[in-house]
Amino acid sequence: MSPEDLLPYAEALLEPCVTYARRDPAVWIHTLSAEALASYAAAAPRHAPLAGLTFAIKDNIDLAGVPTTAACPGFAYTPAASAHVVDKLLAAGAIPLGKTNLDQFATGLVGVRSPYGAPRNVFNPEYISGGSSSGSAVAVAAGLVDFALGTDTAGSGRVPAAFNGLIGLKPTKGRLSTRGVVPACRSLDCVSIFTRDLATAARVLAAAEGFDPADPFSRPPPTTNTTGCLLPARPRLGVPRTDQLEWFHEGESAELFAEALERLRGLGAEVVEVDFAPFFDAARLLYEGPWTAERFAAVGAFIEQHLPADGAPGLADSANPAGLDPTVAAIIQTGKTASAADAFRASYRLAELRRAADNILATFDALVAPTAGTIYMITEVLADPVRLNSNLGRYTNFMNLLDLCGLSVPAGRYSYGPGFGITFIAPAWHDARLLELGSRFLGETAPSVPSATPAAETVTLAVCGAHLQGQPLHGQLTALGARFLAATTTANHYQLFALANTTPPKPGLVRLAGGATGAPIEVETYALSPEAFGRFVAAVPPPMVIGTVQLIDGTWVKGFLCEPYALAGAADITPLGGWRRYLATRGAA
Repeated sequence: MSPEDLLPYAEALLEPCVTYARRDPAVWIHTLSAEALASYAAAAPRHAPLAGLTFAIKDNIDLAGVPTTAACPGFAYTPAASAHVVDKLLAAGAIPLGKTNLDQFATGLVGVRSPYGAPRNVFNPEYISGGSSSGSAVAVAAGLVDFALGTDTAGSGRVPAAFNGLIGLKPTKGRLSTRGVVPACRSLDCVSIFTRDLATAARVLAAAEGFDPADPFSRPPPTTNTTGCLLPARPRLGVPRTDQLEWFHEGESAELFAEALERLRGLGAEVVEVDFAPFFDAARLLYEGPWTAERFAAVGAFIEQHLPADGAPGLADSANPAGLDPTVAAIIQTGKTASAADAFRASYRLAELRRAADNILATFDALVAPTAGTIYMITEVLADPVRLNSNLGRYTNFMNLLDLCGLSVPAGRYSYGPGFGITFIAPAWHDARLLELGSRFLGETAPSVPSATPAAETVTLAVCGAHLQGQPLHGQLTALGARFLAATTTANHYQLFALANTTPPKPGLVRLAGGATGAPIEVETYALSPEAFGRFVAAVPPPMVIGTVQLIDGTWVKGFLCEPYALAGAADITPLGGWRRYLATRGAA
């Protein structure tokens, strides 16, 4: 359908945003026009993994042609290209509605440090939404979008998820590219995911992940199996010692956490108290150590150039033309004084704490902690912005310093409304295990989650056409028990052709001789048992063959290729970058 045909659909998607803005105008910094939204909807592949899902983008993540502000009007720029992770979601069929509010420069866990206003908790507007991904969390919790992107350096994706009753997934650091994201602490930043259910979180993770060679902090999955066996029926879970739990004078948090642990025990988990001191000590390093210098490296020069003499908060005006938040500016400026010696001393201390944490994690299937020990009213945070913000990071600040992944899930509500969450914690690349654990806790059907790497006894297969998710032959894979691994691309020396006279329609993938430059072609990878792989190969009809295909991260896997004779009369669709985009151009997806 044309964009003009989809205008009524686009207007219907935007109407709830307009209506909600009457009660909370601070959620969005920029919503797309109906015309722009219709264009995205028209271009979205109809049978792609995320087809029909709408999403919001935290406004420190680029969307081509839309200003990125990082909640600082004077910092705004308009990117020519979208962030890598946004491009992957668009290719997977998702439709962006706009850019959401945040604590300025992603510095804060409260959601009030923005000249665009403070998004309100969806359950009680007197309370904070949490931050820094405040608008993204509220947009999902209010039902304005199906999912949202945030960022999470110190808890910015998990804390607002807990306060608004959402799933908050902080993937393994580097699993999702941060190219096109305004850095906070660049070596620690993660793109995070907000959803209302775990199945959607798993789908978004699968579509968004993938090694990005243009991002120096992107990480390919390890070559050894890190997922281990499936989560046992009686998982062993470590929790902070009772004397280490801090609730900051909130009377209901302890009861809600105790109820969550009892639910886990009722599901068969062994819950064991453990000394959380290494985790808490690492958490203090993030703001009490030299890592604030990394924030200064990102935006410190801009802040020093534009800081108003009186530190006046609020929207850009004659006294504060850049719209800087004084609390954020003061925090980031402290990073200017850290020395190289400070950084080395802190790195040595972190290495000690990481070793201690790894030793603890090795004895458990996962750890469990409150996502936050308390919640505050907006007026309370405005009156005491630094101390109360610090309290909210007790159980989150250590995560990226220790190279862990985390999943916050709803675990009840306070009597006065806001949500309470718990976080499941595991080493890097164990995201799938956390999603399975979360599904047990919430009583959801276990989502089909991507694994970081296939087990050693499986064969990895790349598909690029009729076997993709949503395409007519995908059932041949699921019937053989194939496990989805990732949405990625080939290396850049391939061509893709639309073959003539094939039923159902199929593409032909061809590797260029001598490693000549072609284009990266979108593929999905699956893990099959050797027996299932043999059965699959035996059923492949000509002109298709199973050969060896190089992926963008340099690894080689089995994959579909095409016999040369079949290229007669075939259309070269390489510039489109993938089969789904070709189908979209034909209106046949």
